[in-house]
This record gives sequence, C-alpha cells and structure tokens, in this order.
Amino acid sequence: MPLVALTGGIASGKSTIAARLAAHGAEIVDADRIVRDVQAPGSPVLDRIVAAFGDGVVAPDGTLDRAALGALVFADDDARARLNAIVHPAVREESARRFRTAFAADPDRVVVYDVPLLAEARSDDPWDLVLVADAPADLRIRRMVELRGMDEADAAARVAAQVDDAARRALADVVIDTDGDLAHTLRQVDAVWEGLPSLIAARRR
Repeated sequence: MPLVALTGGIASGKSTIAARLAAHGAEIVDADRIVRDVQAPGSPVLDRIVAAFGDGVVAPDGTLDRAALGALVFADDDARARLNAIVHPAVREESARRFRTAFAADPDRVVVYDVPLLAEARSDDPWDLVLVADAPADLRIRRMVELRGMDEADAAARVAAQVDDAARRALADVVIDTDGDLAHTLRQVDAVWEGLPSLIAARRR
C-alpha cells in the first residue's frame, strides 16, 4: 500500500507530475479538490469559515467566495492561521478516508497525495515517499505571468507567501527538477515510477 506525497511551490509543475503518475496507474488524491469539497455549501467547514470571517466570504450562489476570503487572509498571518485551524483538520480527515477507500479497492495500487502545503501542514505524516517538484522562483513567477495571465507583482507575492524552496527540498526523498522542458520532467517522473519499490525501501531503511 504505497502512499506517496507530491508537493511543490505554485507553478512548479506539480500537476504535470501528478498527471504522468496517473498515466502510469497511480491513484491521485488531490488536496485542493478536497479543500473545495469540505468547503461546499451546507458543510460545517463553510459554516465555521462564515462565523469567523463574515458573510462577505459567501458568493451569491451560496458557495465560498475564495477570492474574497483570500483577500482577507493572504497578507494576514493571524487570519490565515484561524482559517487553517478550521480547514486543515477537515482536509486531513477526508484525505485519510480517500486513502482508505483507494487501498480497499486495490491494496497494491500506488496512491499519490498531491498536496501543496505538505511542509506547512502534513510533513510528519507517515509517507512511504516524498516527491518535490522544484523550479527556481523567478521561473515560477514567469510561468504565472505568461501562462496564467497574472500580474508580476501578484505572482511574486504568491511565491513569497509560501514556505521557501529549501524547506520543501529538505523533506524530499526525490527532487524532480522542473526547470527544463516537458520531456525533461517526464523522464524524471518515469524513472521514479520505475524505481518506486527501491526508493520506498531506501526510505524505510
């Protein structure tokens, strides 16, 4: 029952890696998707967020207005800590449920948890392997500007708001260098997949 964590900073190529692992047969559990699911209308998590931050974080259709909430917590460490105290336990519980479901369906399947905030929230969990997508901050900023149409200052602020790259690399069993072309990234992912049993055995030793 291999349980692999995949993390990386914003625009580091993590989604590309996850897609390649899925193509090889891994079950991908997406932390961002879980966050959206646990914050769905009518959920206890959304109710607690509204109680903490006000009705202004709810869109007219009753869903969480992520942009409005982000504006409140992005540059406010205390507010972000309050939000994380609401969201992280629910995400942890739901991710564990999805891991159990995946392994019950196929005990031998590789399950990959695609989790941006591994260093911030899940570094001590019992992973069989930790993969880190890694690219220089200036390249990731350029990707956000060119591929996502973001303002450069906004992109730089988002990179700066995350844990620094060295902290993520310190958790890694394997660093996947994503500053080259797509083929360069995919070759590394293929090599990880091929060597997964030995990589996991090495970590366990």
